[in-house]
Amino acid sequence: MLVPGMKGEEKVRENTSRLVYFEDWMDTNAAHKVLEKADDIQVERLRYNNDRAYNDAAMARAHGYQVQSRTELIEPWFPDSELLLRAPNLVAVSSTGAGYDYIDVKACTDAGIAVVNQTGTNKESVAEHALGMMLAVSKKMIQADRRLRRENNLDRMELTGSEMLGKTLGIVGLGQIGSRTAELCKLAFKMHVIAYDPYVSESDIKSRGALKVDFETLIKESDFISVHCPRTDETLGMFGANQFSIMKNDAVFVTTARGGIVHEEELAGALERNEILGAGVDVFWKEPPGPDHCLMKLDNVLVTPHHAGITQEANTNMSVGGAEQWIALFRGNQPPRLVNPEVWPKYQERFEKILGFRPVDLGKQ
Repeated sequence: MLVPGMKGEEKVRENTSRLVYFEDWMDTNAAHKVLEKADDIQVERLRYNNDRAYNDAAMARAHGYQVQSRTELIEPWFPDSELLLRAPNLVAVSSTGAGYDYIDVKACTDAGIAVVNQTGTNKESVAEHALGMMLAVSKKMIQADRRLRRENNLDRMELTGSEMLGKTLGIVGLGQIGSRTAELCKLAFKMHVIAYDPYVSESDIKSRGALKVDFETLIKESDFISVHCPRTDETLGMFGANQFSIMKNDAVFVTTARGGIVHEEELAGALERNEILGAGVDVFWKEPPGPDHCLMKLDNVLVTPHHAGITQEANTNMSVGGAEQWIALFRGNQPPRLVNPEVWPKYQERFEKILGFRPVDLGKQ
């Protein structure tokens, strides 16, 4: 059941779950088509320019909160401990895509609120983007395009690039996106893939087409490095001056993960000193970064505005996947992309108290 907005005093039928979101999903029409099939879910679309009291009232009665991406989301609607105090009926929050670093997972877990994401739904788009960045940087397409536009009598030999065929690709974070990137590079360019991921076993990494190595080995031996890990306390700042200094001089570094994993100023310094060949950067600490950012003045870096996962197909996949997950969740089933499984016992209690029935035990449907 979809409503563009409802008055605070308007009643809905008993056993209806209320889901709110601001402005748009990635593909709002696709999400609505899925949710229209669930008569027991009321979906309310909120606007940032609504009266604050109206939005607060909607959030207070909401059972689910579909959160916009970090780039579009504004204060005071970040899902943090302060918002949770204003949302006493909330049982779950969902990120738009795979990333959820802007959701206070600890606060949600402490309150008994499930956090879900859309991991894997945009893996094809991000993997293709990472591969495209590797090609563009290694072939010096950025420099070629810029110089051809502004120079006469360009010496093309100064733009000699390198091939990807048979080279070593190092992947940091071998989840669904990292695995798809490995698969594409092996199929297209017969690359030797090595991976660093402390949370994936050696046998699982092997089954995904890569060889498990430690972090330093990956940095030293890779011709191409592609970063696909989440931003956590462990990965924050994991790439800095020390790491760039021991990479190969002709290495290509690509990140489509999350801002903050890379020290951007130190990457810029390494590029200026030609310690590595070039870089492709889709994510930044502050987004969008602005034209004065330290990487913007360099010709050996390709920058994009955190849109590796934004394609027509990915937008639809993320929205449909998110909508289907809400239906499963509100019907008491285990959501397929649960970020904080440790919340489940407390979540069951909160869910039953608010919605009147107990969800399934974890691992059972």
